[in-house]
Amino acid sequence: FRLHGSAGEEPHILLECDSNVLDSLQKHLKLYKIRRKVDIAPCPDLSLWAVIPGEQAGDASSSLPKCAGQAVLLTPDPRAEVMGWRLITKKGANLSEIIPGSEVGDVQDYHRHRYKQGIPEGVKDLPPGVALPLESNLAYMNGISFTKGCYIGQELTARTHHMGVIRKRLLPVSFSAPLPKDGIPEGAEIVTESGKAAGKFRAGGGDLGIALLRLAHINEPLCVNVGGDKVKLSANTPEWWPKTAAK
Repeated sequence: FRLHGSAGEEPHILLECDSNVLDSLQKHLKLYKIRRKVDIAPCPDLSLWAVIPGEQAGDASSSLPKCAGQAVLLTPDPRAEVMGWRLITKKGANLSEIIPGSEVGDVQDYHRHRYKQGIPEGVKDLPPGVALPLESNLAYMNGISFTKGCYIGQELTARTHHMGVIRKRLLPVSFSAPLPKDGIPEGAEIVTESGKAAGKFRAGGGDLGIALLRLAHINEPLCVNVGGDKVKLSANTPEWWPKTAAK
């Protein structure tokens, strides 16, 4: 997020990241700063909020909060319209004044919403060195540029994109049967009824989650083996995807 200050003020850019990798990300950015006069530092005085329209909100674009005087930044979530907006405020700001009529939900409500929509976030959903950008649907979420370079993995990503062959993708999944007490282990193998490998469970909460699945099997009955028991699940293609995405 680029912040526009007053004339003559140095430009500021806010970078949102998983708190678990804050230190490693700072070290990585500083490694490439070289001799540039750039300050890289965390912002512990700020709070990040997800503003998600209610189920009856109708057209999300018409529901953008109008009262944002206390907000440092209020912008549509760049990943997908179904994710609403990202709101950054000073610590302790009064949310009811910034967005009249809003309700502060539980963070788990936010995670359930994005898992239902198939939106990955953070290192659990996108493990570094494991998750591939195109398989993670980042091209659908304004997360990849095919005209800008260069970056690590650019050649493989661009070649795969232009060939149009992506056999696996992250998809939202839901479980119909009661889950084990400890939930579904991350990385658990997902198979078809006939025992064919269909993919792996990535992460989730409650009866919802996301899994890296072979597109050839997403319309088949699927299950995951947990402690010797088969737990059934189903996958679906998110409505916000491009219409030709899963073909």
